[in-house]
Amino acid sequence: MPATSPPSPQDPAETVPPRPDGDASRPPLRTHQARALDALAQSRQEGRRRAWVVLPPGAGKTRVGLETVAEAYAEGSITHAVVLSPNTAIQAQWVRGAREHGLSASTSRDLDAQVACLTYQALAVFDADAEVADDPDEAGSVIGRLHPNGAALVERLRASPGLLLVLDECHHLLDAWGRLLGEILREVAGAQVLGLTATPPDALTGEQQELVEELFGGVVFRAGVPAVVREGHLAPFAELAWLTTPTPSEVEWLDEEATRWRELVAFLSDPTFGSVPFLEWMRLRFVEPVPGQLSWAALAAAEPALSDAALRLCHHGLLALPEGARLAEKHRREPDADDWVALLDDWALAHLVPSPDPRDAEVLDRVRAALPSVGYVLTKRGVRRGRTPVDRVLARSHAKTLAAADIVAAEHDLLGERARLLVLCDHEQASSTLPTGLQGVIDVQSGSAYAALETLVTDARTEPLSPLLVTGRTVAGAPLTLLALVDWVGRRDPGLAARLQVEGNGPVARLEGPWTSRTWVAPVTEFFEAGHTQVLVGTRGLLGEGWDARRISGLVDLTTATTLTAVVQTRGRALRTDPSWPEKVAVNWSVACVSEAHPRGGNDWARLVRKHEGFHGVDDDGDVVDGVSHIDPTFSPYAPPPEQLFEENNRRMRARAAERDEIRTRWRIGTPYRDEVAPTLRVLTRDAAGAGAGAGTDPDGAGVLRVVAERSPLTLEREGAVLGPTLTPPDDDRRARAVLVASVTAGAASAAAAPAVGWPAAAGVVAGLAGLVAVPTLRAPYRRALARWVSETVAAAASGPTPVQVATAVAEALRSCDLVGVGAEGVVVEVHLGGEHRCRLEASQAEAQLFATALDEALGPVSAPRYLVSRYTLDPATALPRGLRVRTGDDARRALRALRPAGEVWHPVPSVLGVNRGRAEHYLAAWRRWVGGGALVAAASPEGAGVLAAQRGADPFAVSTVLRLHWL
Repeated sequence: MPATSPPSPQDPAETVPPRPDGDASRPPLRTHQARALDALAQSRQEGRRRAWVVLPPGAGKTRVGLETVAEAYAEGSITHAVVLSPNTAIQAQWVRGAREHGLSASTSRDLDAQVACLTYQALAVFDADAEVADDPDEAGSVIGRLHPNGAALVERLRASPGLLLVLDECHHLLDAWGRLLGEILREVAGAQVLGLTATPPDALTGEQQELVEELFGGVVFRAGVPAVVREGHLAPFAELAWLTTPTPSEVEWLDEEATRWRELVAFLSDPTFGSVPFLEWMRLRFVEPVPGQLSWAALAAAEPALSDAALRLCHHGLLALPEGARLAEKHRREPDADDWVALLDDWALAHLVPSPDPRDAEVLDRVRAALPSVGYVLTKRGVRRGRTPVDRVLARSHAKTLAAADIVAAEHDLLGERARLLVLCDHEQASSTLPTGLQGVIDVQSGSAYAALETLVTDARTEPLSPLLVTGRTVAGAPLTLLALVDWVGRRDPGLAARLQVEGNGPVARLEGPWTSRTWVAPVTEFFEAGHTQVLVGTRGLLGEGWDARRISGLVDLTTATTLTAVVQTRGRALRTDPSWPEKVAVNWSVACVSEAHPRGGNDWARLVRKHEGFHGVDDDGDVVDGVSHIDPTFSPYAPPPEQLFEENNRRMRARAAERDEIRTRWRIGTPYRDEVAPTLRVLTRDAAGAGAGAGTDPDGAGVLRVVAERSPLTLEREGAVLGPTLTPPDDDRRARAVLVASVTAGAASAAAAPAVGWPAAAGVVAGLAGLVAVPTLRAPYRRALARWVSETVAAAASGPTPVQVATAVAEALRSCDLVGVGAEGVVVEVHLGGEHRCRLEASQAEAQLFATALDEALGPVSAPRYLVSRYTLDPATALPRGLRVRTGDDARRALRALRPAGEVWHPVPSVLGVNRGRAEHYLAAWRRWVGGGALVAAASPEGAGVLAAQRGADPFAVSTVLRLHWL
C-alpha cells in the first residue's frame, strides 16, 4: 500500500475530523491484537491503571492503542487521549489511524482533539540556557529544566482529568526520557497509561526493568515475532549469513598488527619465560588447588571468566583438566585474545608486578608492548581495554560492501521483478578522517551507505536495479534513476518536482531541492514499491523504526548494532506481509567479515552472534530457535567457521534462499503454538557431527520423529499418531524396522520384565518385541523378518542406551527428588535423521533448564563426579547362540533370555543429583528402570577411587552436546 506523506515541520498542526464510515473500513482484529485487548481489559478490571504491551514491528501496536482509546471514550472513562511517539512517521500513522476509528486527531500541543498525536521531542524540549548541575543526583526536577513549550504541555497534561497517555515504542523512554516521564507520571498519578513496544522484557537491563516496573507495573501481554508469523500476520522469513574475508590490503595490515601478539603467545609456552612461567602459574591457580583446597565448582563460581579461559587452555592441550571440571560447548575451542588477556592480567597482577626478579620485569615489558595490538593496555592496576583500529577494519571492510552486491545480485536472480532489497548501514558518510595507521588500508568512506551505493551503481549485475540511497540528509543514485524519481514526484506534486535538480557528473548524483526527509520518504517509498528502484540503501535512523514498505523481499544488514531492540526493529522492515504477494517469504542477510590473520579477527563474527542472541528464527528442520544455530546448525556462538569453509557456506546460504516454499512450510503457519521458550539439549554423535549429519526427516520423509515418554515403555510418535511395534510385511520392512528399533532402543520394560541380571539390552528387547513374539507360529516371510529383527535389534541394543533412555532416567530422578514437577511423561525427544536427538522437558523454563543441564552432564565424559553409576554392555558377536533358528515367538524369548552381559561401563551422576547419597540413590533407581544397570559408587570411597582412576577422561557416549532455546 503506498505510503502518504507525513506533515512537514513547517505545516501547521492539523486536526483530522472523524470519518463517518470508519468502523466499517477497519479489518477484523488479528489474534494477538484481540488477546492483547483482552489482557488489557482484565488488567483494568483488576484495578490497574498502567500497562505495558509487547508486540513486534508490523504486528499492529497502533491498532491495539487506538482500540483502547476508542473503548475508553465509549465507556466514558477518559476525557483526553495523548499519544507520544518517537518520530513524525509514526506520529502520522496515529493521526491516520485515529481518523479510521472515527476519532478526531491533532498534532497540536493544545490537546484540542480527542487524540493528540505528539512526538517525544515535543515534550522533552529543554531550555538551553537552564543551568545544569554537575552531579545528576543534584540536578533537581527535570520538569523544571524544560523549555517553556514543554513545560506548558506538562501543565496541560496535569490539568486534564480523565487522561489516557499512550507511549508508543516506549523502549525509547528507558534511555532518553525515562526520568522525565517518571516525574510526569507522578504529576498525573490518576491518568491511565499504556506503553507499547517491540522490545521484549528479556532485552532489558536490570535498571531498565526497574524503570518499567515504576512506569507501567509490568508487562500485561507480549507476543514475539514467531507467534505473529505463525498466525500469518507477519511474513515467514529466514536468517542467512554471508561470510567474507578482508581485502588483500586489509589482510596484510592485520597480519602485521598481529606479529607482536603471536610472539608473546609463543613466549607464554616457554618454561623459562619468567620466574614462574605462565603455564606453571595456570597449573598452580586452576589445577593444583582442586580438589584439595576447594572444588572446581567453587572456583568456577568465584572466578567464572578466568575459569572458562583456563578450560579453553585445557581443550587446547596446554593445561591438565582440573578434577571436577567438564568441557562444555563454550570451552571446546582454542583460547582467543580475550582469554589470553584475562589470564595474563591474573598472572601480571598477582605475580609479575610485585616480583623483584628482573626476569619478570622483562616479561612485563614484552606484555606491555604486545597488548595494544589486541586492543588492551597494561597499567599499574592491571590490564585495561584500550583502542584498536582492528575492529574498524573488520566492521567497515570493503569486502562487506562487495558481499552486499553479491547478495543483491543473487536475490534478483531468484525473484526477478519481485525483488525489493533494503541495504542498511550505520552511517551515510564518514564524518572524520582515518587514523594515521589506516591510511591506505581502507577508504575513508568504507562501510558507509554512500560507499554501498557506489558499489551497487557501478556493478553490472546490480546497476539495472536502479539502486537509490535515502537517508535523513540525502537522496542519491545514478542520474537516470534520479530523473525517473523526479518524474514520479511530479505526478503528485508538480510544483515540488519543478524545483528539484540532479547534481553531479559521476556515476552517483544527488537530488537537491526544497525538500526534507519528511517530504521525500513517502514518494521514494512509493517509487520503491512500484519497482522503479529495487534496491534502497539507507541507515537505521531513517529506514528503521516507523518506516513501512510492505513489498520488501529481504534486507542486507551491514550495521554494527547488536542490541535485541535494534535487531527486532531492523528485521521488522522486511516482515510486513504483502497483499500483492500472499506467498511472500523474506530473507534477511547478515554480512560478517572474519580474518584468521589477527587474534581479534573474529570480532565481526561475535557481533553476528550477539545480533541473534534472543532473536528466534526457523532452522532447516523447522525448529524455531534463537542464536546463530537457526542460520546454520553447524554455526557455533563461540567461534566462526574456518575460512576455507566460507565459500561453501555462502553456496549453502544461496541454496537456502532459493527454498522460499520450504521456508514457508517450516514455519507451519496456522498451526497451534504456545509462544514459550524451552531449553533444549541437542545431542549428536561425534562421527555424525563430523560428517555434517544431524538434520533431516524420518524414513518416509514426512518430518522428524518425536519420541515421547507416556507411561513405560516409550513409543514413537509422528504428528500425534503413535506408531507401535506392530508386525509389518517384509516389503515394507524399512518402516517396520525403524519403528521397532526405535521402540526397542528407546524403550525400557518394568523391572519385572527384565532378566535377572538386569541389563538394558535384554530389557529393551523383551519390551519391544512383546507384540511380535506373542504369535506362536508365523508364515515363512514373517519368520525370516522376525529372525532378522531379532538379530538387528540385538545389534542396535549392543550399541548402548539412547539419549532418550538417559533423558527419561534423568527426568524421573529429578522428579523423585522433588526438583521438577514432571518425569517420564514430560520428556520429548525429536530424533533427526543422521543421529541428532533434541531433548527437552515439558515443564517451566527453570525446570527445563535444570533438566537440560543435568542431561548434558549425564551424557558427558567422566571427569570428577561425586557419584558414578554403571551399566552392562553386550557383544553382539557372542550374544546369540550359533545356529539360532527363530520360528516361533518362544524361540525369540529363549534367545533373549539367554543373553548375558559382556562388560560394565561407568557414567557420571549429574551434579544436581549427586549432591548427596539420597539423591544419587534416586538416580540409580531411575537409571536401572530406564537404562538398565548395576551399581552406584561414591567417588570418595575406595571402590569409587579405583573406578574413577580407571575411567577418568572416558567418554562412554561419545556425543557432542549443545544447549539451545527453542520456541514452542
